[in-house]
Amino acid sequence: SIQQLPTGPNKNKMGRCTVQIVMGPAGSGKSTYCQAIQEHGKSIGRVVNVANLDPAAENFKYDVAFDVRDLINVDEVMEELELGPNGGLVYCMEYLLENSDWLQDEIDEFQDDEYLILDCPGQIELYTHVPVMRRIIDQLRMWGFESSMVSVFIVDATFVCDAPKFISGSLLSLSAMIAMELPHINVLSKCDLVDKERVEQVLDVESATQLWSIEEHTAMERAEGSILGTSKNKPVRSPYDLNITPADGGDEETEMSPEAIAAAKRMRKRSRLTEAICSLLDDYTMVSFLPLDITDEESIEYVLAHVDHTIQYGEDLEVKGDKDFNGDEGED
Repeated sequence: SIQQLPTGPNKNKMGRCTVQIVMGPAGSGKSTYCQAIQEHGKSIGRVVNVANLDPAAENFKYDVAFDVRDLINVDEVMEELELGPNGGLVYCMEYLLENSDWLQDEIDEFQDDEYLILDCPGQIELYTHVPVMRRIIDQLRMWGFESSMVSVFIVDATFVCDAPKFISGSLLSLSAMIAMELPHINVLSKCDLVDKERVEQVLDVESATQLWSIEEHTAMERAEGSILGTSKNKPVRSPYDLNITPADGGDEETEMSPEAIAAAKRMRKRSRLTEAICSLLDDYTMVSFLPLDITDEESIEYVLAHVDHTIQYGEDLEVKGDKDFNGDEGED
């Protein structure tokens, strides 16, 4: 059953640790990212704590510092309240918000020189439509974490192989960035599973509009023999072109069926919408991605260094150890 929290004063606050909030669509590799960062920390002598804030999580391989499922579990909510998966998850996150003392007590266990990653749910509505995650972040701000939080948005690198999906992922990232109002880093996960040259090719494109133009050009090259019925002896026409009256006055227009014309109209409307989205992304000029290959320690270090730099992590930490870095007295 759902845990009922006791009332009473909170524990004494013990510091304000650095908090990395990991977000992204379901299946994008958030938990794998958390595990990779934690294991990399172990290899370099750095303690990275990871906490699960996903009430619907089934399993993860990282060492969990605390787990929201100890407070509320989506399976129990679905059974007791007869809700579906999405409704159950929204209820769980709203319950966490109403009982934020539990989260505050857990986070207050960490000292100000410690590093905490929050593995958040993958339901994208929690970041773009339902203001639950924003309200949780506002609570963290009230508790004094204003200057020590950073959001990391994970996007599956397999989207790179499909320009429309990559543009969609970029729009989701921009939406989360605007909604959360935090220092923000975008990461392409699963780069070890895709063609690295293709990833670099897409990331080197200067704008979303340019990327979509390349996609349209590719579509034109594939248009020969498509629904427009063009033959090898006739020029290839864009699938978005509805101007079917030939310049020579011939009867080429008869080669397009009503179904083909309707399909071309739909494609043209979709193309205009995509162009508008690309223009929006270019206007903000804020969405860029860091590729992450979890099999490459240098790639993990590269991403972590960017995240740390975003919030100046480590600048105020004291050097720990017994070595005298100033040398013996009397030496130059």
